[in-house]
Amino acid sequence: MEPKVKAGIWVSMAIRLSDMAGRPAAVLRRGDPDSGGILCILLGREGCVVLSQARDAEGRPAWLRGTGSAPVEEALATAYVDRQVQRDPDLWVLEFEAPDLLPPFEARMI
Repeated sequence: MEPKVKAGIWVSMAIRLSDMAGRPAAVLRRGDPDSGGILCILLGREGCVVLSQARDAEGRPAWLRGTGSAPVEEALATAYVDRQVQRDPDLWVLEFEAPDLLPPFEARMI
């Protein structure tokens, strides 16, 4: 199993990578700086996708499309995020402009 990076450090890295790629990003909600989970909202031309942190079968960090394989309307993405925050108040929520619906950071998808 790979060591876990503190959430606050990972968020700073993701925001910087997005900035370097010329894609605006924002922290919509601050979670626990040490061990909070992270949700990433990707705003694209065709709708939104919410990525949720997960682990693959080998225990490596990965991302899961929480809102499904197809883009959804922004209202549905917001409702998904709200439900997740109710379950886990330590969540971070980030938003990235991603016309191609690809994250500006390295992401293993499952």
